[in-house]
Amino acid sequence: MNKSTVLKEYFGYDSFRPLQAEIIDHVTSGNNALVLMPTGGGKSVCFQIPALLFDGLTIVISPLIALMKDQVEALRSNGIKASYLNSSLSMQEQDAVLWAAKMGELKLLYIAPEKLFSGNLMAMFKELKISLFAVDESHCISSWGHDFRPEYRQLAIIKDEFPNTPIIALTATADKVTRKDICRQLHIPEENTFISSFDRPNISLAVLPGRKRMNQIQDFLKTVPNQAGIIYCLSRKGTEAVAANLLGAGIKSDFYHAGVPADKRSRVQERFIKDDIQVIVATVAFGMGIDKSNIRWIIHYNLPSNVESFYQEIGRAGRDGTKAQTKLFYSYGDIITRSRMIQDSNSPEEQKELMEAKLERMRQYAEANICRRRILLSYFNEEMQQDCGNCDVCKNPRSRFDGTVIAQKALSGIARANQQVAMGMLIDILRGSRNQNLLRAGYEELPTFGVGKDLKFEEWADYISQLLNSGMMDIAYDEGHAFRLNSVSWQVLKGERKVELSEFISAKERKALEDEKVPARKSKTEIIRNELFEILRQLRKQLADSLGIPPYLVFNDSSLSEMADRKPISPGQFMTISGVGQEKMRRYGNVFIEEILKYVKANSEKGVRLTKGLTYHVTLEMFKDGQSMEEIATERKLSPTTIVGHLVKLKNEGEDINLKDLIDDFTYDEIAKGMKAIKMQPNDPMKPLFDYFNGSIDYGKIRVALAVMGESN
Repeated sequence: MNKSTVLKEYFGYDSFRPLQAEIIDHVTSGNNALVLMPTGGGKSVCFQIPALLFDGLTIVISPLIALMKDQVEALRSNGIKASYLNSSLSMQEQDAVLWAAKMGELKLLYIAPEKLFSGNLMAMFKELKISLFAVDESHCISSWGHDFRPEYRQLAIIKDEFPNTPIIALTATADKVTRKDICRQLHIPEENTFISSFDRPNISLAVLPGRKRMNQIQDFLKTVPNQAGIIYCLSRKGTEAVAANLLGAGIKSDFYHAGVPADKRSRVQERFIKDDIQVIVATVAFGMGIDKSNIRWIIHYNLPSNVESFYQEIGRAGRDGTKAQTKLFYSYGDIITRSRMIQDSNSPEEQKELMEAKLERMRQYAEANICRRRILLSYFNEEMQQDCGNCDVCKNPRSRFDGTVIAQKALSGIARANQQVAMGMLIDILRGSRNQNLLRAGYEELPTFGVGKDLKFEEWADYISQLLNSGMMDIAYDEGHAFRLNSVSWQVLKGERKVELSEFISAKERKALEDEKVPARKSKTEIIRNELFEILRQLRKQLADSLGIPPYLVFNDSSLSEMADRKPISPGQFMTISGVGQEKMRRYGNVFIEEILKYVKANSEKGVRLTKGLTYHVTLEMFKDGQSMEEIATERKLSPTTIVGHLVKLKNEGEDINLKDLIDDFTYDEIAKGMKAIKMQPNDPMKPLFDYFNGSIDYGKIRVALAVMGESN
């Protein structure tokens, strides 16, 4: 069996993604490798297919129990013998797993790094035929990475203990320094590094102003009913507050953080995986161990600490390759909070400097007025030749203008108020508002009172936020959020520095721009497709619940979407759907085909033409009811040749049809003799044979005979 056959038979895909085939060939030739692929890019296939091609056992080192469980369940659902070994199993269960490994009953064994070196496991593994070691989330091995785990340090001895066994390290996020460290520790030659494109074009990117975040979130969730997503928050308290707000709005949600008891965390995660909860509000403690392919959106309530974390977290959306959305809320306050957390940490100074530098790159991304995808890819040393067209900057580019005068007015207002005012009061001063708080403070006497009355409140709020985010001024969060001037502020006030601002776009205008490309009405085809997708989604949920597995392990959204679009109504058609392998066809194929056929029939009766395959299926049902080819042709007002064509096509697509039943032995033998007389092959044109019999045997019978002969060959 070769790698392409394994890909189709077990995973249901007809072709490899970029680099996958090359990596598989490299590893199966006995070479070590470091693989960098984005989340959802297909890293697992790079070691799972070699595991199936090798004779022995593949050991997969994985950091999280949930991740192991998900991946093992996914493998088993594809008919692959796999198991895991970690602290969630009882001693009896662990013994059973080890016995299965000894007996050669497993192809893949997932194990936590700390478990690998406990007891006498390493010694036991030396008695087995270990064909490959795979180190998943390998960035955890490096202290330069964003998610260093000390227990990963021990993995360096694998090559000492198993010098002739290939090792493949995999990660979705690692800069140059981290890559070098991984290679050094695992004895992987740096030239054996495979770097896939980090571009995930199916994921849209957007940064939103950090004001009225809950209102923006609730408005967004109205546009994505039934779509699963994650909201990441900086603090535990924040996750609980946001989840409570969403529950109050009638949205199925729950919170998840390290302070929640383990049993409750497990229940919350299980409900999310099984589509019983639409939204998880979580700290970064959630997500790394989730292999859920139908997460359709990610929201960052607060700014992440670095680009690696951000990229990994947004990568949890759209793993099935279909469209997904990400939104990042940002305010300058997030930078201050993150910076304080770094400085208050117990990390060495060298590590603090690294963390500050990475935070600065995250700030640059959030404040960008150029294609955001270009910035992300540039961080991972990948160049993009053109703008992506799928981020907020590309979709709604904001014009830039010389905003020096506006900046000077705002900074002067701060200076005149002795640096004691926050956003709202400063705007009231600039616009000449006469509210009671302003008058009590005597601010109406300031020279800057009313100098900005030509701009609306929202415009000033946007421009002042831009000044803050670009470092033109500071904010004292511990003193009522009062604005403070800095050295850059004084350069601007003295005319020594120009300021460029982005044109203000109101929320109404922004929404109009976003809606521009959305058709006012969906076509009939789109409506039908969406209806069928929802029917199949509900069927998937029912099947998954009855089996006690996550819905995406039945089929992912991408496969369901293709089913809704192409409407397969025969086993052969169904097997052409991406993600449908032999095991999934065996387990679920007939149930889904019946549901699609029921929908197609119901809508065809309404006069909606949905699929060419339906007319073939009507022929098949009549044939199975015992009607002859001639009877079917007469009733359907079609030629016998056409009816034969239907049945031959269905036979080729996997239907259980005995074509020999369509022709009597005498006629079959006569056709065979005629073919021999004119030296005709089964694939040759039929007319010479038809002419040979002077029309006494029709084309339908000839076609059946040729099809039967083709089966025999």
